[in-house]
Amino acid sequence: MQALLFISSFLLSQHSYAQKLDTVSTFSITGYVDAYYAYYSDSVGPGKIQKFVSTSPRSNSPSLNIAQLTMQYNADKIRGTVALHFGDIPAATWAPAPYNNLMEAHVGVKIYSKLWIDAGFFRTHLGTEYLLPVENITSSVAVGTYYEPFYESGLRLNFDPTTKLEINLFLLNGYGMFIDNNNKKSFGMGVTYAFNDNLNIGYTNYIGDDTPPGVADGHLRIAQNAFLNYQHKKLKIQVGGDYYMQQNSDLATGTKYANMYSALANARYQLRNKLAVYARGEVFNDPDGFASTIITDYNGNKTGYKLWGATAGVEYKPTAESYVRLEGRRLQMDHDQYIYYHDGEYYNYRYEVMVNAGVTFDLLRNIRTRMEHPADNPIPVTE
Repeated sequence: MQALLFISSFLLSQHSYAQKLDTVSTFSITGYVDAYYAYYSDSVGPGKIQKFVSTSPRSNSPSLNIAQLTMQYNADKIRGTVALHFGDIPAATWAPAPYNNLMEAHVGVKIYSKLWIDAGFFRTHLGTEYLLPVENITSSVAVGTYYEPFYESGLRLNFDPTTKLEINLFLLNGYGMFIDNNNKKSFGMGVTYAFNDNLNIGYTNYIGDDTPPGVADGHLRIAQNAFLNYQHKKLKIQVGGDYYMQQNSDLATGTKYANMYSALANARYQLRNKLAVYARGEVFNDPDGFASTIITDYNGNKTGYKLWGATAGVEYKPTAESYVRLEGRRLQMDHDQYIYYHDGEYYNYRYEVMVNAGVTFDLLRNIRTRMEHPADNPIPVTE
């Protein structure tokens, strides 16, 4: 207990010292934990990672999706973020060692009014959904989201000219890469505009060639995403879609551009104060398999994944910082794509059921409250 008090006092003293130097500086330490149980009708073996899932990836094996710790510092002219994560989400989706447990780490400097430049490791800027269950309407993510990058590294130029408009420009090492695999840099952009508190739209893109050295033909990839978020009273709606093109990637000739598209629509309705229901529809079409993978279908043809999916769930929030969700999903492949295996037979569909329980917390909030109001919140001291 004495050690905890010493650490708490040290953090607060550092925070107070920073306030003397910069009246707008803040320091925070936050955490997030999500545990789950999931069942998939597809049989990939005990404890193994399921096909194209990033959250709750193991079937019939109660486990931990994520234990995350985030530290952030924000001041008038400098800012920084470090986030660490452990569990099945980094095991299923993140970079290999030594970066597997590093979600993001970047530092930023203000170079002009409302204009910042940040450098380091980032979470992806591309896409409609986020990665973590606490950030999304659903616990699972759409297949299109799974094939988007989850992380990136490089430089970000951030400009917020008004309270409604945000513009980000990126110079990146590659598509879903922390470390560059060639000497070609990639570019990205993200623009978000809020019409009001209830409605915002956005556009993100990525342009780059991640062809490894020694491969003669280039594979320039152009990825584009657009999304819309709407929320009013008890209803929340999210709609988005991706359209990709990649050079020298069509299955017929290997010399033309291949195309992929995906789309999703999420909706959440608040039934009561702590109870809500939600649903999602999704489609994913990658006929040349450059974004997903190339398989041989039931008729012996080479193709990429084509599918649609439907998700439905119910959420109960015991507190504002916690949730419990029960969710089910069906993924339906194209009629000739039998990629799922169960009880000795192959199927072109999969059923999923998952239960998630999560909580977020601010590690310094209670300490600050106690220090600011010691009479109302005495800190017990033990011998």
